[in-house]
Amino acid sequence: MVKGISRRVVVVDSPDQRFFEQAIFIVRNDAAGEGVTSRELVEEARRVARNYAGGDHGRFSRAWRDLSPAVYTLMGAAAIGLLWLIVALI
Repeated sequence: MVKGISRRVVVVDSPDQRFFEQAIFIVRNDAAGEGVTSRELVEEARRVARNYAGGDHGRFSRAWRDLSPAVYTLMGAAAIGLLWLIVALI
């Protein structure tokens, strides 16, 4: 039971509702005193949610995330082989 507490929240709907429906942000009490508008609060909540989900990192990082573990294994083996070859030739 919550008693005597009143909080403001911002609710942002998820664009892809496969896993999550909404993100809920609890607004700090002193945010209203700083002259922040409701629109600014919603935009900041959307920006934070997008950054947290990894949506702002571009196409290149998505390609790295989507690679198969087998590709990572081959890349690691190639790097170790190249390092061994450099050390063996020196």
